[in-house]
Amino acid sequence: MPKTCSDPATAAPPACTTLHGPAMGTRWSVRCAPLSGVQAQALRQGLAAAVEQVDAQMSPWKPHSDLVRLNHAPVGAWVELPTEMLEVLACALDIGRLSQGAFDIGVGALVDAWGFGAARTAPDAAAIGSARSAAHPPTHACLELNPAQGRARKHAPVQIDLCGIAKGYAVDRMAAVLQRHGVRHALAALDGELRAVGRQPDGSAWPAALEQPESDRRAARGVIELADLAVATSGDYRHFWDVQGQRLAHTMDARSGTPVHNGVASVTVLARSCMHADAWATALLVAGPGAGLALAQRMGLEALWLLRREGALVEVGLGRFRA
Repeated sequence: MPKTCSDPATAAPPACTTLHGPAMGTRWSVRCAPLSGVQAQALRQGLAAAVEQVDAQMSPWKPHSDLVRLNHAPVGAWVELPTEMLEVLACALDIGRLSQGAFDIGVGALVDAWGFGAARTAPDAAAIGSARSAAHPPTHACLELNPAQGRARKHAPVQIDLCGIAKGYAVDRMAAVLQRHGVRHALAALDGELRAVGRQPDGSAWPAALEQPESDRRAARGVIELADLAVATSGDYRHFWDVQGQRLAHTMDARSGTPVHNGVASVTVLARSCMHADAWATALLVAGPGAGLALAQRMGLEALWLLRREGALVEVGLGRFRA
């Protein structure tokens, strides 16, 4: 669901190499400075391996992922985890604290109950009731990390879901692969998350389309220019249920135990890392137009909200989006 994407805004110029492949239920892609056939093949393999590693560790769909192991572990038991996943968990808990729970990775049971996860394909009233009644502290207060020993443990029966941050992290891993291969001009994308490594070979910024928040078509609303910068968008218009005329998005608010329904069509965030852009876009979507704007101002974020107001879309921007 490319809420932000590299496709509508520009076609790949002849001077660029384009690489792509399937991953995490969607596709990854890279546009970069020209490469030879041998270079392109080696880079493609490295990029695919980086994304596949993130998926193998953090997927809620793969039965043997490290995330599933952590979710199935008893409360209080230490679980050995790879360094990459501990990095993502640490970032998630930090943003959970800073957002006062607007971003909370402990929503796995709610995601499944509402039919957006691996357990079922439609909302289940009994599962929703069970998930909402199984209250636990915010995840940043009940998940303990020990990076030095490579492990984590839960202090409450929380089910973790990393879908609001893992794809952004995967894009960062792709950027790291590009830099290791000496690529200084590239745009990496996975679903709606993008990160630019440098500029285009001709010195101009990489253009990325901001998508119009409509569920029945794909259209560009505007263009964002990226140079050594990441962007991510969270919205309510790709995966949602329509319940009696109300749009219930796939993003969960752990504080209420319900899907987000607050009049925010989408939030786009710029950041140096795609992991941070991804998580903060989710946090601001959940926080809503009032508290989210105050939170973004407090954190010095550059963000753009598209708000649904009486059948129209209203834009509210901070930082480079203010204009």
